[in-house]
Parts: sequence; C-alpha cells; structure tokens
Amino acid sequence: MTEPVPHMTPEQFRQHGHEVVDWIADYWERIGSLPVRSTVAPGDVRAGLPAAPPEQGEPFAGVLADLDRVVVPGLTHWQHPGFFGYFPANTSGPSVLGDLVSAGLGVQGMSWVTSPAATELEQHVMDWFAELLGLPASFRSTGTGGGIVQDSSSGANLVALLAALHRASGGGTVRRGVEPDRATVYVSAETHSSMEKAVRIAGLGSEAVRIVEVDGDLAMNPGALAARMERDVARGYIPVLVCATVGTTSTTAVDPLAAIGAVCQKHGAWLHVDAAYAGVSAVVPELRELQAGVEWADSYTTDAHKWLLTGFDATLFWVADRTALTGALAILPEYLRNAATDAGTVVDYRDWQIPLGRRFRALKLWFVLRWYGAEGLRAHIRSSVALAQELAGWAEADERFDVLSPHPLSLVCLTPRWPAGVDADVATMTLLERLNDGGEVFLTHTTVSGRAVLRVAVGAPSTTRAHVERLWTLLREGHDWLAADFAAQAAEQAAAREAARAEPEREDAANRAGTEQSEQAAQA
Repeated sequence: MTEPVPHMTPEQFRQHGHEVVDWIADYWERIGSLPVRSTVAPGDVRAGLPAAPPEQGEPFAGVLADLDRVVVPGLTHWQHPGFFGYFPANTSGPSVLGDLVSAGLGVQGMSWVTSPAATELEQHVMDWFAELLGLPASFRSTGTGGGIVQDSSSGANLVALLAALHRASGGGTVRRGVEPDRATVYVSAETHSSMEKAVRIAGLGSEAVRIVEVDGDLAMNPGALAARMERDVARGYIPVLVCATVGTTSTTAVDPLAAIGAVCQKHGAWLHVDAAYAGVSAVVPELRELQAGVEWADSYTTDAHKWLLTGFDATLFWVADRTALTGALAILPEYLRNAATDAGTVVDYRDWQIPLGRRFRALKLWFVLRWYGAEGLRAHIRSSVALAQELAGWAEADERFDVLSPHPLSLVCLTPRWPAGVDADVATMTLLERLNDGGEVFLTHTTVSGRAVLRVAVGAPSTTRAHVERLWTLLREGHDWLAADFAAQAAEQAAAREAARAEPEREDAANRAGTEQSEQAAQA
C-alpha cells in the first residue's frame, strides 16, 4: 500500500508561516549586531550539512534552527545598515509579503490566459512606474510600446539587443540568424559587462563591440561615437545598437542621452538606456534631469530591486516599439494556442522575454507602491542621496581623502591620500580589507585612471546618519593607523639602509685600527 504524502496542511502552514515571519522579523531586528560580511571559510557551510539527503521528513523547528546554525553565518547581510558595497539590494516588508502571496498563488504567467490578473496587473503597474519616472508616452501600454518586469538588467540588455537585431535586419535574424561580420554594437569602457555578454550570447562575438571614448567625467563622448559610426558605415558595417548608461557601475557616470540619441537616429541604431541603478531616482523630480534625452531611447531598463525597496528580482524594462521585441522573441507552438492570443487582443509576456515561464513579479511591486506611495519612495531616494552628499562634504573638507566628482546620487567614490613613497593602491586595498574585516561596514572598490578607489553606496533602508557617521570615523581611523604604520615601516627601512651604509665604514675603521696595532707591535 502506498504511504500517504506528508503535505503541509493549511493549518500547519498557518502555524509555521507565523514562525517564519517571526524569524524574519527577528532577523531584521538583530541584523545590525551581525558582521556585515560573512566570516566563514570556503567549505564551512557544506561541512555543516549532512552528507546524505534526509530519508524521512523532519520537524519544521529543526529547519528554522539550521537557518541560524548553518545559513546565517554564511551570509553577507545586504540589508545591514553598514552595507555600503556594490549597489543597494533593497527589500522591505511589503515586498516580502508580496513575494509570499505570489509564491502562495503559484501561478505561471506566461500568457494572458494562464492568469489574466498576472498580465494586466503588470501592465498597469509598469504604466504607473513609467509615469512616476517621467518616461515618454511611447513606453506606456496604451502607446506603441510597453513595459515588463524582467529578471535582471542583464536579461533586459539581451532582449534589447535581440530586438535591435530584428529591426536592423528587417526580421532576417529570425529566419537566417545574425550576420556577425556586419553588425556593430557601441559601448563605453564604463558600460556594464553584461552588454558584451549579451553580444556573445546573441552570436555576434566580442569583435562586434566598439568601445567609445569617455570624457573627463567618464561619460560616453558623443563626438567619438559619431566618428566611430561614420568609419564603420564607410567600411560596410551596420550599427545595430548603442548602450548608453545612466549611472555607471564604477562611478555612476551619466552618458548624455540627447546627444547620443541624435547620433543613433542618424544611423538608424537602436538606443538602449541601461539605468539599472540610477533610473529609479527619477521618481524624484529634481533628479530627473540626469536622464534628459530619454525620449530618444528605443528601450530602457532600471532595477527596482536595487534602490526601490523591492526584493530581487524586479527589473523594469520598457520598449518604445513592442513589435520589434515580440518579432524577435515570439514563437507559438500549438499547445500554447488559445482564443485570446489568436484574437490579438491581449499581451502574452512570454513573447517579451527569454524564458517561457514567468513568476507573478508584479505583485511585490504593487504591494510596495501601495504601502509607500510615490511620496514614500521619493523620501527613501532623497534620504540616501542626502546622506551620500553629506559624506562627500566631510571627505572634501579632509586632507586625507579626495572625492571623485561628479557624485549626483547616493554613490561616493573616495581616493585616500598616502605619504610619499607608499604604494597608494596597496595602501587603499589594505584599508578596504581592514574596514571589511572589522565587521561593522562593508565597502567595495573600483579603479579610475588606473588607481584604486573606494566605493561607498548608501541605500539600505535601515541606514541612518549615525551609520554614515560611524563609517566616516572608521575611514579616518583606518587611514591614520595605516599611515602611521607605513611611516614606522619607512623609518625602519631608512634606519636599516643607514645601518647597511655605515657597516662598511665601521669595518674599514676596524681594519685600519687593527693594521696600526700590528705595525706598532712589529716596531716594538
């Protein structure tokens, strides 16, 4: 006789669900007391797990206990108030609850017919965000384009390229594939690496990528872009796509969209705007000027899961002309046919993305927006920017640090100054590791003009002015300690060199004295 399957009953789910929510709430309450960066060594987490899978089901209390015993020590805590690394990866209570409802519903929203609410709520939420960010009317579902929640900006960059290739080839890529020896894609040295990865995945190869020079602020130079395109067109290449960035990963440089857009239009190239980190800042009207010229864009992406209080994954992606996107990605086997799709009256989001299946991601965005409202989201962005600008002001007034400019948002890049004769990059990276090893804060680095630079990204929901002040104190204390240590080492090395120079002189003197004594003894 077959044993019954031990499904969790609704009442058991209710009980253990409360326990999980309590565990998460307790974790959020104590997160500030934990070291930001995990201190485990490679293999430690696996060593804490049984070698074989469980044969019998276990009490749920044991699972929660192992969260604390095995999992938490192996985490770097992205929601920690001292997390200043990479870019923020926010979540929030409403986002977690929205994800919980999505998981509980368990719908697969690949087509309108599989759950109409999953599609239509997403369309509506994406139109709301297009309005909040001040995006052009063509990006609305009521216009020629529309929006979708993708899994990441890396995925969004890929589908933008596929749509651009479809348009540039007149649909030929669907029938014959790409022509890698003819297509060109334009980026700057500051463009995210996911764009080159997209070029490889699309079958063009890295040789199709043209790296455009940047100006003193590390933004793409439109004149250099125009010159490169002119040369390529004269040699028979087809400019397919230009990726402009609003808020580069290293330094949050902003490419001039209007000037780049004019160059793209002249040559028929698709303008894709990667605003993964910085795009959501446009909910704040006074920051919207950073994206001036966005009306030139054919596609646009920004991550709500970075700075907009929504847990990963929640990339907002829009196109101005959805026919190019669906033309590149749509495919309809018989088993997916249905009356609504055949009538052409609905959107099937499976035709807007790489995978067929899709989660109900829009629910968490809906929860977040309804809990915070537009003003709440603006307050969060403004708070992060204000804290970052205050930190930049402290550093600019301190002779121990240089501040990389411009820094219009919530990322501040600092270059420590070191005494003459000190390897500045080694010293800066030593300072970084000293700070991260301390457990109170976590920073990352980049390189600018060949020099190591510290990145301070403000944005965790729990970060307050006190946490930024503490970071500033740790930066100065760490700098002073290392500078003193380097000075002591330099003094020891100088003394050793002096001693090394003096030793031959002492030996010569001793030898002369010995010779004189021998001569005197011989004469006696």
